[in-house]
Amino acid sequence: MIHQQRVAFAIGDAGGISTELSARVLADPEVNRGDMIVIGDARVLAMGARHAGVEVDLPTLTPEDAAQGLPEGTVLVDMGNCDPDAVTLGQSSKVAGAAALENFAAALRVANAGLADAVFFTPFNKHGMRLAKADYVDEIGFINETIDAPRSGREFNVLDEVWNARVTSHIPLREVADALTTDRIFQALCLTVETMEGAGFERPRIGVAALNPHAGDGRNFGTEDEDVLLPAVQRAQERQMAVTGPIPSDTVFVRAVKGEFDAVMTMYHDQGQIAMKLMGFDRGVTLIAGYPFPIVTPAHGTAYDIAGKGVADTGATFNAVALGRRLAGRNARDGERVAPADLTALFRGPVREVATGT
Repeated sequence: MIHQQRVAFAIGDAGGISTELSARVLADPEVNRGDMIVIGDARVLAMGARHAGVEVDLPTLTPEDAAQGLPEGTVLVDMGNCDPDAVTLGQSSKVAGAAALENFAAALRVANAGLADAVFFTPFNKHGMRLAKADYVDEIGFINETIDAPRSGREFNVLDEVWNARVTSHIPLREVADALTTDRIFQALCLTVETMEGAGFERPRIGVAALNPHAGDGRNFGTEDEDVLLPAVQRAQERQMAVTGPIPSDTVFVRAVKGEFDAVMTMYHDQGQIAMKLMGFDRGVTLIAGYPFPIVTPAHGTAYDIAGKGVADTGATFNAVALGRRLAGRNARDGERVAPADLTALFRGPVREVATGT
């Protein structure tokens, strides 16, 4: 089965705004271009449409129906895995977490099999996912295990004015310094350059945020910036990458938004997230890169406080879909892809054990 470019779309946590956002995506003809394989419970999507006040009418099939092939255009694969009556709006739950995991795993398998060129998902809730699967840490570890990835990806936060890449992600702050190595930082820089060039940047300019205050202040406030970060920057410069740093983290974003850098590489999660969400909470996209296909989602969460109220902002969600399509279009996989013999298994496959992510 040869296919045109498509997006595998996993519906996220049913207790938050994910269902409303999913319905709004599918009801908007400028966002839903007839190229989506939507994966989730039809009842949950119908609930989201009611909350959003929109109509969503899609061809629907079960995973078992998929054995006959996926029709062209946007289609809903009804997983039947999340009864809305078992979900309390505004709360995390094992039911919603398990469904989100199943939807995401199916979307990853569909894309990895070549039936889609990008994966998009509406927001997950990690607490709900851990209620369903105690070893769940973050999306990267889950992706690695689900598709047997040969290398681990990285999260990027994307705004029009600046990108944020990071070396470590979902680990306790007390563990960050020990997790940083020169090789790890250099590999993160390589992936950042690779990903941004794939997005159309020519020799992207990257400012590397220091770990310690004042970049260590001449070793007065820590030695990592001189002993670990600087050698990684120098190695990248030797490879002709446009990398500068380490730069004190309280000024690096100021320099970036003034146009000096296209991206900031931070050492840990909130070092970049705080700045990015302050600049563009309702616009930002989380991109998970380093895999054969881009994986995108709005950079905000499930917003339990407004669940079911029909007031969720769609800016970041629509931007995520657009970025996924753009990256997929610029980095199309070679050759004609043929559907695997057992399509049903892509949707009904097990949710596997997850390795610890960093």
